[in-house]
Amino acid sequence: MASAALISLGCEKNLVNSEQMLWMLSEAGFEICQPENADVVIVNTCGFIDSAKSEAIDNILALDAMRKKGCGFKIIVTGCLAQRYPDEIFSELPEVDGIVGCGSFDSIVEAARAALDGERPCYMGSLSAPVSETPRLVTTPRWYSYLRIAEGCDNYCAYCVIPYLRGPYRSRKMEDILNEARSLAQSGTKELIVIAQDVTRYGKDLTGGEDLPALLEKLCEIEGIEWIRLHYLYPDEFTPRLLDVMAGQQKILPYFDIPLQHINDTILKRMNRRSSKTQIETLLRTIRQKLPEAVIRTSIICGLPGESEMEFEELCDFLKEFRLQRAGFFVFSPEEGTPAAEMPDQVPRETAEERVSILQQLQDGIMVHYNESRVGSVMRVICDGYDEDRGEYYGRTAADSPTVDEQVYFTSEEPVQPGDIIDFRAEYLRDGELAGTRV
Repeated sequence: MASAALISLGCEKNLVNSEQMLWMLSEAGFEICQPENADVVIVNTCGFIDSAKSEAIDNILALDAMRKKGCGFKIIVTGCLAQRYPDEIFSELPEVDGIVGCGSFDSIVEAARAALDGERPCYMGSLSAPVSETPRLVTTPRWYSYLRIAEGCDNYCAYCVIPYLRGPYRSRKMEDILNEARSLAQSGTKELIVIAQDVTRYGKDLTGGEDLPALLEKLCEIEGIEWIRLHYLYPDEFTPRLLDVMAGQQKILPYFDIPLQHINDTILKRMNRRSSKTQIETLLRTIRQKLPEAVIRTSIICGLPGESEMEFEELCDFLKEFRLQRAGFFVFSPEEGTPAAEMPDQVPRETAEERVSILQQLQDGIMVHYNESRVGSVMRVICDGYDEDRGEYYGRTAADSPTVDEQVYFTSEEPVQPGDIIDFRAEYLRDGELAGTRV
């Protein structure tokens, strides 16, 4: 029996593809194991920005170093880096034994067998095909799972290569999504994290009235699912009906992951974003009026060509005023093939990095103030485990998405199992993190 290992890099959407490939390999008779014991190792890559490309190449070279020490596995590169640079990978990375692009994940078994037979396969299928309904070998802890509802992107932001790597936006049929969600619930999933490049666009490419609010209402009917979290909600597609559903369904967490990227109208237009500053600010005020407990997460890009000190100061003023509880800041990366890479008035990278540092310092203060405001309150927490060194349990509130947000720590007189949802009283801050006891 042949054996296979898989290293998954990048986003949660990539993780879903990794889990599908693991299922196909397992069904085909491959034993799933660690890389050092494998006959073939798949590296499912991200190719979004330079740091992601470097991480993928570093993993490939590390695997080749293992192979030179006696491991006899083949290396297959899949995902966005493979889709973006198939010829370059084969010519510049002789360590790679096979390539599978983003439109060919379902061909992973054939690629693995071909590599083991001494071939150097390259599968590059259509990026416009319907989303694969291949089952998954779920790798996240049993109590939370990612639920992908669409693939690809139609936004074509000026700085982003995703539409070129993942194809146009294709929604999954609602019944296929609901069937998968029911299966996940039966396997123990309590928290569903609904993902797509843009979840708010769900169903616009389908007929039959399938849209995100309707999907959410049906997901809330599934027994066993207790929390539903959404990533990502684009501001230009956010409707009053969606907000009404999010406010009216107890299972849907008041967690709004809205990638704004900037607030200055000139920069937003250069980014090819469809929202204006006024529209964004109106949306944020509406959310907080409807759901005062709402937690808003965003991502911000610093250093897009043409961003002067004036536009940056406007961004700082916006964050000071709206005090978003969660934010990630990124230096603009001029990705080849994107309009932004060819724009005039490129901002020096050192300037962009300095601006990210300034925003991060500002955000750290906002975060501390937010956590201080939560001390003394009781909130629901899903337990993620027990820290032996601290002698405490740890978990996440509705404000905390796995792998991207912080955790809270608590003690309990009675045992708590991972996946249990309990009441937690925040009693103090420790190194900026909430700590307390189970109520």
